[in-house]
Amino acid sequence: MTKSTEKEQEKMRDTNAGGDGSDDMQNEYAGNDDVLPAEGADGAETNVTDVICGLDGDAVPSEAPVYQLCIACSNEIIYAVYDGDELKPGTMALVPTRYGMDLARVSGKICGRMRQNISKVALVERVASASDLEKEKNNRLKEAEAFDICKRKIAERNIEMKLIAVHYLLEEPKILFFFTADNRVDFRELVKDLVSVFKARIELRQIGIRDEARITGGLGGCGRPFCCHSISDKLKPVAIKMAKEQNLSLNSMKISGPCGRLLCCLAYEYGFYAEERRNLPGEGVKITSGGTLWKITEVNPLLGKITLVAEDGRQLRLPKNRFVKTENRWIIKD
Repeated sequence: MTKSTEKEQEKMRDTNAGGDGSDDMQNEYAGNDDVLPAEGADGAETNVTDVICGLDGDAVPSEAPVYQLCIACSNEIIYAVYDGDELKPGTMALVPTRYGMDLARVSGKICGRMRQNISKVALVERVASASDLEKEKNNRLKEAEAFDICKRKIAERNIEMKLIAVHYLLEEPKILFFFTADNRVDFRELVKDLVSVFKARIELRQIGIRDEARITGGLGGCGRPFCCHSISDKLKPVAIKMAKEQNLSLNSMKISGPCGRLLCCLAYEYGFYAEERRNLPGEGVKITSGGTLWKITEVNPLLGKITLVAEDGRQLRLPKNRFVKTENRWIIKD
């Protein structure tokens, strides 16, 4: 293995910081003293009724359903309760988010037990009206204009930051500016410029590269939309070990996404490969059979095949059910 390859693998070991598989938001606020904290999860199963009872007050009956929603501006998943007519997937609703009161799209209703413990479940304010949707449409036009203005101000101030997206909150006179930067940025003068132009509360949020991919979206190497954008922002942590277990090339160009981090989908089938390998001999194991010493060079859990090479160069490929472990050693049965 070359030194450059070792460096590439070492770089990829930083993987996903945080339990949800994405970069933690690094928030910077300007004139914003009432920002809601981000939701968290400890991974424990929690009954739906337990989550509902965790809400402040008794405004919602315990039998009210919990819905999964996606915040329109950032593609973040949140959970909320609604004590009204059943919300159909795709319905736009007004909910309190960590950014403020805003629109979110209903993904569906949570059935049975939830798989993760949500520290804060919101309460749906109301279903979006026609006027709300019209206002959101007009905001989209203003966001495009605000994006150009902010980019121009950034260039004038010569600030090393990349503007990613702009969002007008529906129910509050506040504008969100999402950006990335290699280091912390002093944007106090920029905030003053933006306030003088828009006459509204300005909030700048520094985000990570995974968050950028989640907000902007795009197509992965598989030809499908990014998992973090189209499926969920709460993905499992990914490590280089997962690529090794699945016999994938450790070339960083092949197992990294457009964001430069390890592919989120490496975690999808890792559980299967890890479980299968527990019951199979590993690469490098030596087995004597028919008076010949064989060395295992490849284990393919998906195909259920194991490749061996003899000292004289002969190669053999056998099904996994031919290998049996007895007295702490592997043998090949007839």
